[in-house]
Amino acid sequence: MLVIVLVTLLFTSVALVAFIEQASNDLLVESRVAAAKRLRREAYSALEVTLATLQSFSQADNGLHSPAEGWGDPLGFAGWTPREGCTAEVTFEDESGKIPLTRVDAATFVNLFVSWKMAPPDAEKLADALLGWMKKDYVPASGAPTDYDQMAIPYAAPGRALRSYSELAAIDEARVVFYDKQDRPNDLWRRFAATFSLFDYPQADLNSAQPDVLAALGFSDLSQQQRLADYLAGKGASGPPGPRWFTSANAAASVLGSGALPPLAGVQIRALRIGITIREGRSVFRLTTVVTPATDGATLVQETVSLSGAPTETNDTATGVMVSVFHGNMGSNIGHVADQRDKMVQVELKPAGGPPPTPGPATGAIGVRFATGTPANPSPKLNYPFTLLEIWENAEMPPAPPAPPDA
Repeated sequence: MLVIVLVTLLFTSVALVAFIEQASNDLLVESRVAAAKRLRREAYSALEVTLATLQSFSQADNGLHSPAEGWGDPLGFAGWTPREGCTAEVTFEDESGKIPLTRVDAATFVNLFVSWKMAPPDAEKLADALLGWMKKDYVPASGAPTDYDQMAIPYAAPGRALRSYSELAAIDEARVVFYDKQDRPNDLWRRFAATFSLFDYPQADLNSAQPDVLAALGFSDLSQQQRLADYLAGKGASGPPGPRWFTSANAAASVLGSGALPPLAGVQIRALRIGITIREGRSVFRLTTVVTPATDGATLVQETVSLSGAPTETNDTATGVMVSVFHGNMGSNIGHVADQRDKMVQVELKPAGGPPPTPGPATGAIGVRFATGTPANPSPKLNYPFTLLEIWENAEMPPAPPAPPDA
């Protein structure tokens, strides 16, 4: 009898320990979910305050040019703080300081690759391969056919701009240059990604252009690049000390010693990447967005799915649109983006068509990329000053691109 009681106590103890461990794990998960929801609210509040600050400066200065204008600390400028126990940090990256891939020509590619100490024939060959992949009906200057159809899984050049830098692995010549022997992206891959943007906008902003961007635009002279860097940093005799920025193309051309800027060079921010980090104890929530002015801003170039099911290519702001359970503008719906991202679907709206299809389930992504446009039956317009191009929650922080060898 005693043995039976002892065995029963043993099994009861084991079951109780297992239950406590499982309950502890469940409580930990629920605690993290609750913390994420609390911090998410603070992050989106900080984003709204940041955008309000940016709009104030944009109206005063006829557009955004550089954080040196005074909006580098938007939360401090607005006097906003998160709730007690939380801290908020805002960072900016001028995405339009890069060159839009949709507008690159052979000369731009060759300028960059030659600045990397690549032999001109090799630079031209690589540029030819990239343009053959990106441009529809492009006729390679070399005349050499590609062997994409001879791969283990045959494919064809898509004839549109890159949607991901990972596509470089599929392009003849490019995979040799941008990947190491273990098929991992190398430093040239990272420099390429830091030079060219996947978004479409008219001009790169010289206020934040890196040396590789300047070289691609034709300013490969190191003395030109140094003059530009010194001017923006407030060094030298050309102007008062302290950070400066360009508001006109003529001013930038004067500093660079050029009669005029190339067509791809400008002085205004067209796409701004905003990073918001909210901390509460050991809990951290990161929100990353790319925003563009509502007028004359950047757009996405991507494949959309038509209502008939046929894929189409568009960067037309009149037809390409992200349809979700919350129609309307970002101003009235930004707080619901995170909760509704699992109900979004990408479609192409036909002007004379019927209502958009019912949004379907997500694929598990933690981010959303929006196409600009006007949905059918929109909710009342708030004239929101920015368009949201991307939004990511708790995305992995990318490493900084390597510095040029001559830097």
